[in-house]
Amino acid sequence: MSSANLKYSEAIKRLEEILENIDRSNVGIDELAELVKEAADLIKICRSVLKNTEENVQETLNSLQTPP
Repeated sequence: MSSANLKYSEAIKRLEEILENIDRSNVGIDELAELVKEAADLIKICRSVLKNTEENVQETLNSLQTPP
């Protein structure tokens, strides 16, 4: 799946899978660098989604405080 189409919940799930594999030592040293890069990309996606969501919520709250 393209990271551009990835939803927050899917990114979190994949991050959890990566961490579980690393914690269980199911990852060879050759694969580790790839997984760390993938995890970093997933974290960037999650941060972006969270930031956009926070901005949208703040805009909504601000609009409620503005008199009609």
